Amino acid sequence: MSQEPYRFQKSLFSEANEELVRRLREARKQAGLSQIEAAKRLGCRQTFISKMECGGRRIDVAELLLLLRVYEVQPADFLKNLLPRMGRRRTSSES
Repeated sequence: MSQEPYRFQKSLFSEANEELVRRLREARKQAGLSQIEAAKRLGCRQTFISKMECGGRRIDVAELLLLLRVYEVQPADFLKNLLPRMGRRRTSSES
């Protein structure tokens, strides 16, 4: 009853990271914020938002939570909608 382990891709351009970035960009736009406005609210430079949204920079959990707060998105809702699109490990009952 062993399950296959998750496989991490080392690339910044993994499918999972691309989906995360796409959803964050979408959340920012739905909040009605430009990259400059979002950066001002975060206290960072616009280049941080730009690099993140083009996939040139990975985002850690603390940054993700701050971004979601600025975009007025509940983390649980964001992740609930994100995870099915990123793929998931099958359970033994789905084999």
